[in-house]
Amino acid sequence: MEPTKAFFMNDYGEGAHPLVMQRLMQTNMEHTCGYGLDAYSLRAQELIRERCGQKQAHVHMMTGGTSANIIALSAFMRPFEAAICAPGGHINTHETGALEGMGHKILPCEAREGKVTPEGVRAVCAAHADEHVVKPRLLYISQATEVGTVYSLSELKALREVCDACGLLLFVDGARLGSALVSRGCDMTLRDLAALADCFYIGGTKNGLLFGEALVIVNPALQPGFRHMIKHGGGMMAKGRLCGVMFLAAFEHDDYFAWARHANEMADILREGMESGGIAFYQKTQTNQVFPILTRAQEEALARAFAFEHWADLPDGRCAIRLVTSWATTPEDARRLADALKEMGNEQT
Repeated sequence: MEPTKAFFMNDYGEGAHPLVMQRLMQTNMEHTCGYGLDAYSLRAQELIRERCGQKQAHVHMMTGGTSANIIALSAFMRPFEAAICAPGGHINTHETGALEGMGHKILPCEAREGKVTPEGVRAVCAAHADEHVVKPRLLYISQATEVGTVYSLSELKALREVCDACGLLLFVDGARLGSALVSRGCDMTLRDLAALADCFYIGGTKNGLLFGEALVIVNPALQPGFRHMIKHGGGMMAKGRLCGVMFLAAFEHDDYFAWARHANEMADILREGMESGGIAFYQKTQTNQVFPILTRAQEEALARAFAFEHWADLPDGRCAIRLVTSWATTPEDARRLADALKEMGNEQT
């Protein structure tokens, strides 16, 4: 990638927010115990429990999203049990068969705008009702979804109800949870989510940290022995205090949500440019992922000055691209891209 291109390819391509780097440098020469049992990690865990309103929850710092998903889901399911998710769910499409490699089948179900529906969950459970097929045990959803949409509080409550009726655990992938919770129109808080999910994680890799996700196990039945599972799955870091320091920096003064809000505001600038130019949306979103529909020529022209991801080929010969903003996206770069999109749209008309 040419260094002069403005970066809209993902929200983890840069390093970490300066505040995080500052705290890491300030503590760099300190000596602490390992494996996440240091004072920084314990304080970060306590802060997260307070923010979630779940004093009994267990909080574990994981290295990344895939390891958090696979270690947790493998711990929560017996060998003959399966996970339900949207067809585009991360465990189904972008984790290289990791969960299947642990011996668990994934059961895709109906989804609208990237969001699982209660009807879809019921249909999958009804189709797996005896011992000759895998037994659904867990519903996996992402907040925000893989296509940038956000579950409302009523939608999450409806999924909780169907999980209770079908005997399922509710697991929430929160790789972009910050962006979801501060998005326009979101009526859900971190406490709401924690009250409804059996387990979820707060993504740091895609919101200002060098790496790391804070896995929050709310359901007491899932808590015993989980550190053993982390070690067994290769997810326990000797230098675990690094995650503790970073999450402490992010949550001590709620900067985590300020960083996510900035990313969303930069995405809003892109959406405004698209709307002004009449550029169509592949998927309308409220978070830091934006999906314009362009011609091939427009995609090639845009790629000369901006880095982004080709998302999908469309039947009419056009394509969808993905633009992702982050805490590090500057208003200047966002406006420059918005102007380029607006101009391309106006040229079409």
